[in-house]
Amino acid sequence: MSAAHPAPLFDGRPLTDPVDPRAVGAFNAELRSRGSTGLQASSIIALAVIAIVTVIAIPIVVSTAISILNSPGSSGFAGLVLLVFLGIGVAVAAAAVVSWRRSRVTRYRLDAFARANGMSYEARVSDPRLPGMVFGLGHSRVATDLVRGDRPRFVEFGNFQYTTGSGKNATTHRWGYVAVKLDVPLPNIVLDAKGNNGFGSNLPAAFQREQRLSLEGDFDRYFTLYCPTGYEQDALYLFTPDIMARFIDNAAELDVEIVDDWLFLYTQRRVTTLDPANWAWLFGTVGALLTKFEQWARWRDDRLLAERSTAAATGSGSTASPAASGPLPFAAPAGMLAPPPGVAHEGRRLKRSGRWLPLVLAVGFMIFWIWSRSV
Repeated sequence: MSAAHPAPLFDGRPLTDPVDPRAVGAFNAELRSRGSTGLQASSIIALAVIAIVTVIAIPIVVSTAISILNSPGSSGFAGLVLLVFLGIGVAVAAAAVVSWRRSRVTRYRLDAFARANGMSYEARVSDPRLPGMVFGLGHSRVATDLVRGDRPRFVEFGNFQYTTGSGKNATTHRWGYVAVKLDVPLPNIVLDAKGNNGFGSNLPAAFQREQRLSLEGDFDRYFTLYCPTGYEQDALYLFTPDIMARFIDNAAELDVEIVDDWLFLYTQRRVTTLDPANWAWLFGTVGALLTKFEQWARWRDDRLLAERSTAAATGSGSTASPAASGPLPFAAPAGMLAPPPGVAHEGRRLKRSGRWLPLVLAVGFMIFWIWSRSV
């Protein structure tokens, strides 16, 4: 029996301890020098506009309001309106400054929290190269407030957003995620958590129904499991009763994706925050799952042998010359020939399907609108 990994160290004090403003300023200056402040171009432009308004526009409005109020026959109402607009402008500028300062402190605290727990912090990564289902969608993809560790294996906590559409039709989608590096590539498996669904699945992708697999016990009450067709027995090998219990007890509110040699946990809330209770939950969830991944490292895809034998027989992917096509000078002992780590082509990605519910609702609305206009 392999020894269980110790529970991850957790020290949440840097998330709430008082901070030194000078240290906060120095840290954010270092981030700016590295080009990793976490501020997007739109945020920088907004701050610049607020600064211009504060320095130029507000004095003009104040002087205009005073001149109107002091002029003979002036309308007190007009001056009052100007003062109200002035107050709104000051309030907006003050809120922007408070938000900017808060984001600076947040980055400083998360960096201190990461270092206190033997991890590292990165403020912003554009278009992260991760294979999960959410990372290839839309445009303007960016991950922020990344907290990473590599003991006993690589784990990354982060917030991610992408945009679909453009102009007035643009929509920003936000996700929190945990990415865990696995020992070997595994079949593409998705666990759609039922506890975080609303009117249908909240996942950004839909999968063909024939890829659903029902597991024993209460697992189906908490998750809908999708695995590639033909990989049902492999999914049963990976999701043994003890592993299913870990997911139910610790990750029932999180969507799960296994793809290549990664495991992703998804939520539509922010993952990296200043809430110690949230971090305690995340650390406990990851720690509970890590102790079961050693079994997954032993999984092998027998289809790889047939796939490579077929490729060799047809000559695809082979550079051997005819003179080298004779019997090999060595042979594997009987029963010892095993496929290398990897997944055959048909198991690497689930087959997607279209989302019918929005189309049905749209058609239903059109029918109702046409009917209501005709009566």
